[in-house]
Amino acid sequence: MKPYLLVDFGSTYTKLTAVDLENNFVIGTSKATTTVDTNVLDGYDKAFERLLRNHPNLKESDISGFSACSSAAGGLKMAAIGLVEELTVEAAKRACLGAGAIVNLVFSHHMTKREVKKLKDANIDIILLAGGTNGGNSECIIHNARKLKEADIRVPIIVAGNKDANDDIEDIFENSEIEFYIVANVMPQLKKLNVKEAKEVIRKIFIDQIIEAKGIKKAAEKLGEIIMPTPEAVLLAAELLSKGYEDIEGFGELMVIDIGGATTDVHTIGEGFPKRTEVIMKGLQEPFAKRTVEGDLGMRYSANALLSLVSDYEFRQYFEKDDKCNHNIAKSLERRRENVDFIPATKDEEEFDKAIAKICCDVSISRHVGHVEVVHTPLGNMYYQTGKDLSDIKYVIGTGGVLINNSDAKNILRSVNKKSNKKLELRPNNPSILIDRSYILSAMGLLSQKYPKQALKLMKQYLL
Repeated sequence: MKPYLLVDFGSTYTKLTAVDLENNFVIGTSKATTTVDTNVLDGYDKAFERLLRNHPNLKESDISGFSACSSAAGGLKMAAIGLVEELTVEAAKRACLGAGAIVNLVFSHHMTKREVKKLKDANIDIILLAGGTNGGNSECIIHNARKLKEADIRVPIIVAGNKDANDDIEDIFENSEIEFYIVANVMPQLKKLNVKEAKEVIRKIFIDQIIEAKGIKKAAEKLGEIIMPTPEAVLLAAELLSKGYEDIEGFGELMVIDIGGATTDVHTIGEGFPKRTEVIMKGLQEPFAKRTVEGDLGMRYSANALLSLVSDYEFRQYFEKDDKCNHNIAKSLERRRENVDFIPATKDEEEFDKAIAKICCDVSISRHVGHVEVVHTPLGNMYYQTGKDLSDIKYVIGTGGVLINNSDAKNILRSVNKKSNKKLELRPNNPSILIDRSYILSAMGLLSQKYPKQALKLMKQYLL
């Protein structure tokens, strides 16, 4: 046996997955509450003790290696700044999301004093400053760089805009205390994305600085490097599962939905091009591996935000026909927000949680998928597609506590399917449903960095 330990320092739980690399199976998993407010190693030690207790054949001295990821202390929080909201701002957001960050603030055009103050007062880890295609507008990004310099912003700034502005921006930041990195433009040509270099620098800053600032450096010293944010690990796992590796065939186009306590993350792997010849693509180029994060869709921390998204009547429509909602919806949601460790104790409470999960699933998919716009012209109807066409997605994979622990998880995930009242949304038609009951997706994303073949085999074996 050659055990390898994969650790995810999550916002709520620290999760451990031990795998046998020689015989290619999961030895065991365990979890404990993340203790980022004291010492993250306290939670890790508890989870590790449970792992050893439940698997007596596993010895600490036998472990051949460690890899870890983290979304503790709120994850990686970023601000995206660009020129035009639909173009360079959106390109900057996608670079942040693809690197596993949560985009807390977004600014477009020339930043005002009020906006700069809002940014400085926010608890942001990294700023991505973009704006202008190469050879296009450079005045706006230079203006925004000056504003950031004048405010003495003390978080790393990644400059990823019009390359014609780079010399001026370097002069602005050079003699200041501001830490800055100049990388390739995230939108070098109109509607064309180039986020690879920006994502690499985001990960480097995360590894070098942010895990230390969040108190996770102690864990890195004990286990080895914390190599990426957790959402990036999940995205890498999904991409590997979709494409396959060497002689092992992948699953093709797929979707991963992670319904958490605070957010709902959706990852899709696929081109998403129009399926019909009469449909024309519109808007910014879509990434092959796409991630969106919905901060107002969660089971606990953001539960009360659902009231601004659906009415009481609409909320009740998410219950099964045989199950009546006897709850005061506002009070039940507030109870969950105030008690984030709340666990349903009755069937009524379980059904209420299931309804929340269906809303999180349904609304997050509406925001993630592409849609078709019909334009009436003298020559007839024209059809424009914005975003990805995900109608042919083959697999939807569910993860997150409510899906892993609910016996009716497949029914929740069927909320992604095409709906008669949302005909213009390019939702999946009727995909196969898989559940990540072992919490292995983030672990396999980590493992894939060194052992991609083993990671792919394990996912195909353990996704149920």
